[in-house]
Amino acid sequence: MSGPGRSADTLGILSRRALQELGALQTRVHELGTLRNASLRLFLASRHAATSIAQREFWLEFAWADEEYRAAVRCLAQFCVIYRDGSRTAARGALNPSV
Repeated sequence: MSGPGRSADTLGILSRRALQELGALQTRVHELGTLRNASLRLFLASRHAATSIAQREFWLEFAWADEEYRAAVRCLAQFCVIYRDGSRTAARGALNPSV
């Protein structure tokens, strides 16, 4: 699906900076997802093996990890919206290698 006046070759091309930013965002989402999942497992295990005070601490840890994960996913989604059709600079460079 290419837009009017755009060749299929230029769609989806990102600049080096945009690719680095995308990689950093993806890494952040993955790391925070791993932390969130570990926090959830600890919280679920604490239901049968910890005092109510400890359970509350595990819940707070999970809630924090969940919020951080959601914020990272939001940033990645915003990046995807901004660069939906690729980088304008990279697209110009693909059309005109001297740019």
